[in-house]
Amino acid sequence: MPTKLGQNFLQDKIVLQRIIDSTDLNADDFIIEIGPGKGVLTEELGKHARKVLAIELDDNLIRPLRARFVDEKNIEIIHSDILKINLSALTKKYKLKTSGYKIIANIPYYITSKIIRLFLEAETPPAEMILMVQKEVAERIVAKPGQLSILAVSVQYYADAEILFPVSKNSFLPVPEVDSAVIRISHIVKRGSHDIEEAAQFFRIVKAGFSAKRKTLANNLANGLHLDKTEAEEAIKKIGLQPNVRAQELSISDWKKLVEITEIKS
Repeated sequence: MPTKLGQNFLQDKIVLQRIIDSTDLNADDFIIEIGPGKGVLTEELGKHARKVLAIELDDNLIRPLRARFVDEKNIEIIHSDILKINLSALTKKYKLKTSGYKIIANIPYYITSKIIRLFLEAETPPAEMILMVQKEVAERIVAKPGQLSILAVSVQYYADAEILFPVSKNSFLPVPEVDSAVIRISHIVKRGSHDIEEAAQFFRIVKAGFSAKRKTLANNLANGLHLDKTEAEEAIKKIGLQPNVRAQELSISDWKKLVEITEIKS
């Protein structure tokens, strides 16, 4: 039976083992797997972890998944959309504490940033996230100043990110058009460490800064925050940068300093 959402399923056993090794699993671990597909990785996770909660959206995959793991007491299949699920209720139901669980996911490009933000901004964030994403997206997430994007800033504001290893498109069936990579997001800061209003202001300024890629940061801030360009340039100079700097050149530390001294006008 064809899948409803047209997923590409991981078939490479070597890659599967590398993912298992990357998570450093132990018998006390609680794993939330997003998009288990046919359950190949789910089965391996179940051999090592205390509990695997696999969340699958595709209607056509739920029955085969539940049949496959009907006798596995530590594997539970949930039919749901991870972006619509009540994450707070889920963590309370399973009594998950801060950093008390791990996320494993093979996620498509179009929801990558949404899923990452969902867990990074959660009231109870995971200990780490091991994600299979398109190689180009992985490179954007771990980018350094000079190549930063809103996605990179969004991740690095809350956590550390690293590429663990590349994955050839030939590791999947059907074969996708692009290669992938497995990344680890770790040392996730609990939301309480970032005041909600503080985070909202941070991302409003970042979004304004990246609003037009070909323009300078000063121009983007002036347009996006209703500032005089001179005000924007002065703020940029106060944090030790040239007034003609572009958004992608700032580090996370630079953005935080800029937020502290920039007044947002209504």
